[in-house]
Amino acid sequence: MSLYYLQKFLYELNRDDGAQERYREDLDGLMKDFVLTDEERGALQNGDIGLLYVLGVNGQILMHYAAFLGIEWFDYLEQMRQGIEKYGPVRAGVYTMTGGGDSFTVEEKEKRK
Repeated sequence: MSLYYLQKFLYELNRDDGAQERYREDLDGLMKDFVLTDEERGALQNGDIGLLYVLGVNGQILMHYAAFLGIEWFDYLEQMRQGIEKYGPVRAGVYTMTGGGDSFTVEEKEKRK
């Protein structure tokens, strides 16, 4: 996995109008400027917030990307939750899950019953 380059891609997209224009006009060309895995490229092509979160993208970077895509805050949060359900626990980065993605709160445990 190339989490560094994935986050660098999103960081630049979040801050650079030129990168945003290239994203809209030639996403594949823009992605070629970064060392990304097929899974990462697919997540970017599909705007898959859940998968990007599971891959380890920092939430501060990811929330700006979600806004760029026009995703509302609560939908963004839900897409991260759905990403864990679909793809499993966060694999890398500061959000790496050591408990298999299970919540340790009583409330969450009760909701899953």
